[in-house]
Amino acid sequence: MNAPQDPKAFAPEYRVVGTRPVRPDGIDKVTGKAIYGTDHIAANMLFAATLRSPHPHARIKSIDTKKAEALAGVKAVVTGRDFPVLASGGDGRADMRHVAQNCMALDKVLYAGHAVAAVAATSQLVAEEALALITVDYEVLPHAIALADAMAPDAPVLHDTMFTTGLPEKPAKPSNIAMRFEVGGGDIDSAFADPAALIVSGHYTTQPVHQGYIEPHAAVASWNADGQAQIWCSSQGQFDVRDVTAAVLGISATNIRVMPLEIGGGFGGKTTVYLEPVAMLLSRKAGRPVRLAMSRAEVFLASGPAPGSEIEIRMAALPDGTLIAADLEAWNRSGAYPGADIHAGTMSALMHYRIANTRMVGWEVACNMPSTHAYRAPGAPQLTFPVECCLDELADKLGIDPIDLRLKNAIRPGDLNARGLPLGNVGFVECLEAAKAHPHYSAPLGKNQARGVGAGGWGNYGGPSTAAVSIAADGSVQVTSGNPDIGGSRASLAIMAAETLQVPYENVRVTIADTASLGPSMGTGGSRVTFATGKAVVAACEVVLSTLVHRAAAMFGTAADGVEWRDGAAYCRSGDKAGQSLTMGAIASRSAHSGGPISAEGTVSPQDYLPGYGVHICDMEVDPQTGATTVVRYTAIQDTGTAIHPDYVEGQIQGGAVQGIGWALNEAYLFDKTGKMDNPGFLDYRMPVCSDMPMIDAVMIQKPNPAHPFGVKGVGETPIVPPLGAVANAVSRAAGVRLRHLPLTPASIYAAMQGKA
Repeated sequence: MNAPQDPKAFAPEYRVVGTRPVRPDGIDKVTGKAIYGTDHIAANMLFAATLRSPHPHARIKSIDTKKAEALAGVKAVVTGRDFPVLASGGDGRADMRHVAQNCMALDKVLYAGHAVAAVAATSQLVAEEALALITVDYEVLPHAIALADAMAPDAPVLHDTMFTTGLPEKPAKPSNIAMRFEVGGGDIDSAFADPAALIVSGHYTTQPVHQGYIEPHAAVASWNADGQAQIWCSSQGQFDVRDVTAAVLGISATNIRVMPLEIGGGFGGKTTVYLEPVAMLLSRKAGRPVRLAMSRAEVFLASGPAPGSEIEIRMAALPDGTLIAADLEAWNRSGAYPGADIHAGTMSALMHYRIANTRMVGWEVACNMPSTHAYRAPGAPQLTFPVECCLDELADKLGIDPIDLRLKNAIRPGDLNARGLPLGNVGFVECLEAAKAHPHYSAPLGKNQARGVGAGGWGNYGGPSTAAVSIAADGSVQVTSGNPDIGGSRASLAIMAAETLQVPYENVRVTIADTASLGPSMGTGGSRVTFATGKAVVAACEVVLSTLVHRAAAMFGTAADGVEWRDGAAYCRSGDKAGQSLTMGAIASRSAHSGGPISAEGTVSPQDYLPGYGVHICDMEVDPQTGATTVVRYTAIQDTGTAIHPDYVEGQIQGGAVQGIGWALNEAYLFDKTGKMDNPGFLDYRMPVCSDMPMIDAVMIQKPNPAHPFGVKGVGETPIVPPLGAVANAVSRAAGVRLRHLPLTPASIYAAMQGKA
C-alpha cells in the first residue's frame, strides 16, 4: 500500500478526525466475547426449524401438521395461515403482503427453499425431527428462472395480481414484468444519426450473486401474554425490524422492543426480515422465547441475492472523444417478489459522465428464485459494468488513453445530476487524475497480462437519524446511536464527538440503542451513518457544549459570553475569576445542584449528502491454455470526503473491491433443470479468499462535503461499482477478445479465445 495520506493536509484544524485509534469493539470480537444472533440465549428458550419447499413453483393444496404437533417436545407449529396479513385476504399494503409471503408461503411456493411451516421444540433435534412429520400436498407448476423464460408469452405467472407499472396504460393481463422505469434527456436519435459519431454496442449479462456475510440470519423472539414482545437479532436496522414485523403481524410497533446484537456482515442483505415474524408467532403459540436461525444452505436458498441483469447498450462519441449519446436498457431478475433495485441502477449507470443525450430504461422481472435484495450500491454494479466496457472499446477505437477519455467526459462540480440538480463538491476528476499519476498505471506488464480501468459512483444518502450524548459525573462522554455498527460507526461517531467536545477519543464511549431507548433511525445502509448519524451526534454535542458553558458561567458568576470552551474545559475570560477553568468533570459532578443531568438528543434527516466516485486499476493474467485468471495487481482510488477514521475507510474500499472482483470472476447462482440451486454453500459458491487476492492499494481523495461539519461523504457503496468493468476490461485485453458475460470463468474465457482463433 501507499503511505497513508495525512488528513491534516486537508483539515489542519482537526485534532481527532483523521487519526487511527484502536477500534472500540475490536477486543470483544477477536476474543469471541461479542454476542451475535446465534449466541443469544433467553431463559426457557425453545429451538425452531423451518420446513422449506423442494419445488420452485407449486400450489399448496394442503398442509397436515398433526403428527408434528403430537411429537414429544414440540410446543408450536405455524404456517402461512398464522400470518394475519395473509390469512385475512384483505387489501393490505402489497409490499407488506410480499414480506409476509416471503417469510411463509400461503397458497403458492415461488422458489425452491420457500418456507411453508416452522416448528418450535425443546431441542433443535426435536424441531428438525418434527419437520419430517409435516405432510405438504403440492400441485407442481411450471417454473421460470431465466429472464427469457420468465418474459415469454406463455410463461408461468407468479402473481395473478402483478400488472406491469410504468407503462402508458395498465396491461390487460398480469405478467412477470413488475415494472418499467425510464430516465434520460436530450435527443438520442439525432445524436446516434450524427455522421461523425463512432458507435459501440453490445449485449451484457450478470448473474445473481450473494452478499456472502459470514453470520447467518438468526433471531430470538419472546411474545408475552400481555401483548408486549422482545426480539434479539442481528440486522442492519432494529427500527426497520420492529416496524416491518409489527406491520406483517398486525400489531402496534410500540408493542415490540428490538435489541440489536452484533452483526457478522450484512452488505445490504440484512435490511429486511425473514425469521423475526415467524419466531414471534411461534413464541406466542408456545408461550416461551423461541430461537430461529438459518443454516448456511438456507441463507443461499431463502435470503435475497443481488439481481442478475441483462443489458443492451449503445454509446456514441465524436472523434475527439466527446460522448454524445448513451442508450441503455436493462432487465433485472427480481426473484419471487418485486424490488430489484432498477431505479437505483438506472440512475447510477451514467452518473459519473457528462452526456447530453441519454435514455436509460429498466425492467424488473419476477422469476422462481429467492427474492432479490440490496447488495452494496444496489443495482449500480450491474448497469455500470457495460458502460465501462463500452468506454474501453471507444478508447481503443479512437486511439485515446482510457483514463483520458473518462477525464474528457467526467462529471464536475456544478454539473447536473440525474435528478436535474447541480452537483456540489464532487471529486471524480481528481480520482481520474490520481489514477493516471499512480505508479500502477505506468508499471510494466508481464506475459499474458493486461491492464483494465473501471469507474463508477454511488449517490449516497442521508435520511432520518437520532443520537444522544450525555456527560457522566467524571466527565466521560456517552454517545448513544440508533444504528448498528457494520463499517466502524462506533469509532467514527466517537471521533466526531471527541472533536466537537474537544476531549480525548478515549473519553468517549458509543452504545447502540434498542428501539425503546432512543428515537428512530433509518437502517445502516446506503453509506449514510457516519454522514447522517454523525450530524445527529454533532448536533447533540453542540447542545451539550452550550449547557456546559452556561453551567460554568453560573459557577464563575459571569455571563455565558464571558466563558470560552477550550481543550475540554471552560475558561473564564471576565470578572473576578478570569483565567480560572473548570473541567468537564468538575461541571458535570455538580449537575445535580446546577440544573440537572447534562445530556441532549440530536435528530436530523439531512438531504445535503454528496455522491462518491471511484476509479479502479486492475492487472489480470490469463492462462492461454486454460483461461484461468490471476489478479496480479489492484488499485482503488475513491472520492471519500474527509476520512474520519482512515483505517476504516481503507477497509471499506478494499472490501468492496474484493466483492466486486468476485462478482466479475467467480460468483453466480446456479440452478439445475428442476429449479433447485446447485451451489448453496461456500464450497461450491466460489467467493474470493485472501490467497486469491493481491494487496488492494486504497487511495483516498479527501474532497470534503461542505454541508457536513467534518466534510463527510459516504464511502461504503462506491467501491463495489468499478471492479466489474475494471476486471472485464483487463481480462478482455489479456484474452484478445471482448468478454461481456459475467462471471468470467476459465471455461468461458477459453471458449471465447478459441472462438476468436
